[in-house]
Amino acid sequence: MNAVTPIPQPHSGSRIALRTSKMLGWQGFGAELVNVSAGLHRMPAFQHHRVGVHVGAPVRARCMCNERRHVRLQAHGDADVIPAGLDGQWSDESACTIFSVWIGEDFLQRTVEQLALKSADAQLRPQFRMRDPRFQHLAWALRAELEADEASDPLYAESLCTAMVVRLIGGAPALDDRRRTLAPRMAARVIEFIEAHLDERLTLSELAALADLSVPHFKVLFRETLGVPVHRYVVQRRVERAKTLLLEGKLSASQIALDTGFAHQSHMAHWMGRLLGVTPRELSFTAPGDVTSDASLVRGNGS
Repeated sequence: MNAVTPIPQPHSGSRIALRTSKMLGWQGFGAELVNVSAGLHRMPAFQHHRVGVHVGAPVRARCMCNERRHVRLQAHGDADVIPAGLDGQWSDESACTIFSVWIGEDFLQRTVEQLALKSADAQLRPQFRMRDPRFQHLAWALRAELEADEASDPLYAESLCTAMVVRLIGGAPALDDRRRTLAPRMAARVIEFIEAHLDERLTLSELAALADLSVPHFKVLFRETLGVPVHRYVVQRRVERAKTLLLEGKLSASQIALDTGFAHQSHMAHWMGRLLGVTPRELSFTAPGDVTSDASLVRGNGS
């Protein structure tokens, strides 16, 4: 990046995006799955941070970044972290696939501020062939979300990216022994807000603000209080409300999907099938007592 000595050969590589998050409603971050051809690749400096995770068979690569040369064998799960403002170039000996994640500076700084870290301790530094099992787990979960036929609520992707940032800057939240759950009044306030805004795009930042907590701490306390992650709870409540409206039979399935915060009717059908085991059409002809209860949904799998 800056003042890079160019590798004396013409640009010869190409990048083809196989999947992209552009239409998934993610804000402040994004991802794409990219096929990268063999040859030389030049990457300009971006305003956002980038993490590239290698997918598949090992590939030998040579790169120049931050005025340093690196020669390495890139294996499945290895990650390169490129902070904003750095350009570079690399040469791959054979074609490969990269899961590329970009993180906006505002998204990063908001997480840093919420963790109350000193700026000097919370910088994103260039890393090559980073091997971190926990980070890999988060990256593969985000990749699965990118490739899913029906994506979950954007809250889930936001939660994963927040955890990735926390892992990269080394600021995992530590809970005070005196407070491991949300206070009852605060939990009620958050739940009431979710209920009143199920048809809207909810974000971790606004929910955490209601509890006067940082996003990382809020995620932990919410799960300890409700027994499921925030995104899972929101999806469950949307499914439950959609079930009620379908049983009433006054609105079309497509209208109910919009009124309960799903992206579209097939998105609603996906989650109803996953949580209730029935389709919206089947539910419309089912007696209320024959369907999984609301309480059992919330007590269910917290994945």
